[in-house]
Amino acid sequence: MREDQYEGPVPKRRRRKKLRIGRVFTTFLFLSFMIIGFYSYFQYQAGRSMAKGQEIDPGPFQGDVVDPKDPSVENYLLLGVDDDGSGKSRTDTIMVLSWDKNAGEIRLISFMRDIYAQIPGYKSYKLNTAYYLNGVQTAKDTITGMFGIPIHHYAIVNFDNFESIIDTAFPNGIEIEVQKEMSEKIGVTLMPGVQRLNGKELLGFARFRADAEGDFGRVARQQEVLKAIKEEALSPKMLLHLPKLAGALDGFIETDLTAKDELQKAFTLLINKGVEMKTMTIPIEGSYQFANYSHAGAVIELDLDKNKKALSEFLNRSLD
Repeated sequence: MREDQYEGPVPKRRRRKKLRIGRVFTTFLFLSFMIIGFYSYFQYQAGRSMAKGQEIDPGPFQGDVVDPKDPSVENYLLLGVDDDGSGKSRTDTIMVLSWDKNAGEIRLISFMRDIYAQIPGYKSYKLNTAYYLNGVQTAKDTITGMFGIPIHHYAIVNFDNFESIIDTAFPNGIEIEVQKEMSEKIGVTLMPGVQRLNGKELLGFARFRADAEGDFGRVARQQEVLKAIKEEALSPKMLLHLPKLAGALDGFIETDLTAKDELQKAFTLLINKGVEMKTMTIPIEGSYQFANYSHAGAVIELDLDKNKKALSEFLNRSLD
């Protein structure tokens, strides 16, 4: 039988498998995510382990409800505490950060710690005594009661932890211009000039007050430090340090936010590079006088109406 008359089944030719670009890309993407995931997890745990034994106990907290008429604005009470060894802490740094997510603005208000404050349930004392007396809720209620500022969340850091946070997040330090020689009672010696400060040096810069400006100068430097940290945090090189920083923050900073909330809010701030930070200090100029009381020591007495009006204008909203 001739070959051209064969009517049986035609044998199949073996096809060579073609290299599929899509499959290779998907595999590469999957492996990349796995590597990033493992890296992030172990870096997070490394940061978290740094904070063992560093817990802060601020007591219970009940924040104000976000205004439904202005849901994009959230206010955060930021406290820096210093344990005197007795297990009780006073707040040497007292700030309220107001974040308007829609407007892309951050307004930072620093309150002088020596303000003579009306502390609910107690005598009037210095403002930094409110936390010492009954934790974060009393500190919150004191500020809200005096100035009418609603506070929705809080974050507290111990100054001993601040050094570790900076060194973890910014291994090359934070760029700051030191205006004068600083050394008295800060544990380091800083010389004038633009330089990169590590955690210990940056904390010393923020806490220095042995000059004519006293606490007013210290508050201004604290605001300067926060601005410098914000600018440094927006740099691309920060991406590699974010997982370890997140772990350290989770252990070093006490807050009412969950870890998920913290990361989400931090990520939102980081990607919004155009966010603007404005600052003010309470009391404002010409609205206070110094006084002395046997139970409270040297204090700053406010003209409360003047300061509330200035706050309202700064925040661009009415205050109760």
